[in-house]
Amino acid sequence: MKDTNLVPPGKRLYISCLLKTKILNDKLFENKIIASALLAISSVAISSTSLAAAPVEFTSQDWQVVCDNTRTCRLAGYQAENNSEFPVSVLLVRRAGPNASVDGRVKLGGAKENSSKALMQLGNRHRISLFINDKNLGETKPFSAAAGDAELTESQVTALLDALTKSSKIELVLRNSRWQLSDRGATAVMLKADEAQGRIGASSAFINNESTSKSNNSVLAAEPAPSLRLVLPDARPTSSSNKNFSIKASQLSALLQTSMKDARNDCPNLSDSSPWRVSRLNSTQLLAQHSCWTGAYNTGTGVWVLNDSKPYKPTLITTSATDYSKGKISSIQKGRGIGDCLSKAYWMWTGTRFAKSHESTTGLCRLLEAGGAWEMPTYVTEVSTSG
Repeated sequence: MKDTNLVPPGKRLYISCLLKTKILNDKLFENKIIASALLAISSVAISSTSLAAAPVEFTSQDWQVVCDNTRTCRLAGYQAENNSEFPVSVLLVRRAGPNASVDGRVKLGGAKENSSKALMQLGNRHRISLFINDKNLGETKPFSAAAGDAELTESQVTALLDALTKSSKIELVLRNSRWQLSDRGATAVMLKADEAQGRIGASSAFINNESTSKSNNSVLAAEPAPSLRLVLPDARPTSSSNKNFSIKASQLSALLQTSMKDARNDCPNLSDSSPWRVSRLNSTQLLAQHSCWTGAYNTGTGVWVLNDSKPYKPTLITTSATDYSKGKISSIQKGRGIGDCLSKAYWMWTGTRFAKSHESTTGLCRLLEAGGAWEMPTYVTEVSTSG
């Protein structure tokens, strides 16, 4: 039976850290493990074909890395989990390719007098300052009320990357309040990003090892995002037929069960009395929707494409939809009840089928803000609309 307290099946679970948390708390031991991994990996010639742009999700203690299908990697760090009064997060973004730079942003959440609200009111009069080991690295760029964060300067990013490879005290300061960014797990996450982008052993790697070196020209190139064209559904049936789609609810339920391997668990509500919603996509294809499951703080609707006459050939798109409108299916699910972290997926109608156009999470559940701190996609596309 479905566990109603969790995000529904099919969502990726974050990979656990390299070692048990209690061992990783020892920073020196962590560095030894990473150094050993570098030596082992650098001794193996890795071809570019073995590092296809497959999505990467990896979490180690207070840090996480997510790389999408273009090989862009996003690394997010947070406050220590037991320091929820002053939630903070830094996002480091690096695209693939030998000359890709690293961009950094910082977001403050919660805390006394609500930091984000205070920043919006203060505007350019006050900025966030970065302190590393009690040294003032200066102010960030102006806070963006629209984005809810502030961009780090180039020199701040450089200093932060260096600090994260060792045990460091990292603080973001606004007036009399200090938010401490954890460094636990950062080196493991940085190494994972280097692996995903083929940087291990290159001078541009986050984690450098003096015993290995290779040209940055060997770093993997970015992959282009797939192109999709959104086609608006056409509600007109074929001109040669005046018939409407007509089938009993029980027959439709039985028909659509054939599109699932485990209908009882994937869509337990499929045979209940809740209403069906059937709409036309084009002259021969229909969209069918029915409630699939209800959890403690999430719900999921099943969405299928089928022909309007035999053979119906139903195709399941998802059992976790939360909205459908004008050729767009959305699935937005909470990671927990308070909604400070989400998983998202979208599909677009291309004229003959629904194609996934986006998949992401908003990072770890660390009380930054409602709806999550960042957009961390595993899958992106370039979407255009048909004329």
